[in-house]
Amino acid sequence: MKAKTERILVLGFVGTLFLLLLIFFILPKQKFSELENRYLQGVPQLTWNNIWSKKYAEDVEIFITDHFPFRDKWISVKSTVEQSRLQQENNDIYKGKDGYLFEKFSEPNYMQIQKYTESINEFADKHLKVNMTFLLAPTSIGLYPERLPWLAPSYPQKKVHQFIFDQMQKKLTLIDGFDVFSAHTSEPIYYRTDHHWTTYGAYLAYKAYADQQGWNSLQQKDFEITTVSNSFLGSFHTKGQFSGIAPDTIQAYTPRKPSPTEMYIADTDKTVTSMYDTSFLDKKDQYSYFLGGVHALIKLSTRLESNKVEQEKLLVIKDSYAHSVIPFLTSHVPEIYVIDIRYYNGNISEYMSKNGIEDVLFLFNTTTFIENNGLLKLNN
Repeated sequence: MKAKTERILVLGFVGTLFLLLLIFFILPKQKFSELENRYLQGVPQLTWNNIWSKKYAEDVEIFITDHFPFRDKWISVKSTVEQSRLQQENNDIYKGKDGYLFEKFSEPNYMQIQKYTESINEFADKHLKVNMTFLLAPTSIGLYPERLPWLAPSYPQKKVHQFIFDQMQKKLTLIDGFDVFSAHTSEPIYYRTDHHWTTYGAYLAYKAYADQQGWNSLQQKDFEITTVSNSFLGSFHTKGQFSGIAPDTIQAYTPRKPSPTEMYIADTDKTVTSMYDTSFLDKKDQYSYFLGGVHALIKLSTRLESNKVEQEKLLVIKDSYAHSVIPFLTSHVPEIYVIDIRYYNGNISEYMSKNGIEDVLFLFNTTTFIENNGLLKLNN
């Protein structure tokens, strides 16, 4: 009887694995996860270089994890169980004080970070006549460690910033987000449920860059500030699946003396007449209201009066933190080129030469920067 029961259990276990494997191959593979608000791993490329560097094995593991059958349901079930145990962490998201959610931040790979800084330094060496600025913003866990749950471990982002800035050459002008935000920590710089900064946080970053450039930066009174959403539950909420979390609000800063801007999206070869896509306010990814989300390459053209032009052209190499900053920059620069190096595969040096670009702004948050191997493409 015992042997028969064991055989049934083994057959049941093997059958379940086989069924999951069959479902894995049958189910269509999504490109984007609405629940986690991110692009999922695509089918790994089988090349000798990828096999030799172990990248293929790593990508296969991520691919299987990202497309595991009913992944979203498993995440929700896990969250419910964890909350029933009064646990303040789920799926690497902490439930902190004052309604804030935080993503776990561990000690990074400093050798990998050094490769990224070396790539930027090499890029600066190749363009000695170009004015380059590097702005690095901490994420909310870096600025608000006191709001974490009791005894929740978190590696200090200030230490990471110090390492990065120590590696950077003096050819670049450096702006540390910790310095920018230190006097504003009691203010709503970050969304409570999302990994991005608020429009106010973006405004502070814009003003720091504008002041560093010597521009006549706009004050808050120069904008009409309106709330465009009261229902934003961002990436931390979708990943952590905590219940009872109050949604964020999203604000738009519209200059009281606006100038018309057209935005050309190279990915789709389309031109739109607004930097804001209101359709996303009815979707999960409401932050994509700014610039319509992630694009490999866009160009913004603004009809500015001559007395408002601070510089003719600017290239922004960035992550999504820049999306809510760039609209501020259009009040000073008539031509702004925007490259997301994670998805852009062209030759940036040739692009700069072709378009006569002599000013570059690198804008990243800490988490994206330390994980962004796209930076290694800078000098391709």
